[in-house]
Amino acid sequence: MPMTLMSLRVRCAGMCLALAALPALAQTPEIRRDPYPPQAVGSTHTIRVIPETCAYLRGQFTTDPAVPYRYGASKTAGRCQPRARLVDPAKAMPSAAKGWILNDEVRIPQAGCPSRTAVIRIWRKPSTTTAPVDGRGQPRIYLQDAKQQAQSGAVAKLPEYAAVLEMAGRGCQ
Repeated sequence: MPMTLMSLRVRCAGMCLALAALPALAQTPEIRRDPYPPQAVGSTHTIRVIPETCAYLRGQFTTDPAVPYRYGASKTAGRCQPRARLVDPAKAMPSAAKGWILNDEVRIPQAGCPSRTAVIRIWRKPSTTTAPVDGRGQPRIYLQDAKQQAQSGAVAKLPEYAAVLEMAGRGCQ
């Protein structure tokens, strides 16, 4: 009897440790990458392409101390049909607690000031509905199916992406 009580305690302790580690695991990005090469002030560079949203993120370091880094999204091509939406992070407020998944973390150091780094965290919120997949296993939305869903009022919600900027380190003089 004491042996089973002891094994029960060990199992409970192991489960508590696993549950305590969940928030740390939720913050690990799905995509792992090295920091980008240092970027000069005023030089516009591509941060990341998000093919599902038909957009790419671009950014640049500025000389303005109030806004040391500026970034935004641009469309990849006019004919691209998005399979997901790129949303405003201020409105969406992505977090693991709200069902968002940390997809990628991009670190871009500033040339001439290695202590200043722009950190862009790209969050992904999966759709609650599943779209049919094509021959390559990619979810696709077909025009005829979308028209029928719109007429019936059962429009599927698209997955969402949000990019959040955070500055790491301190500025250089």
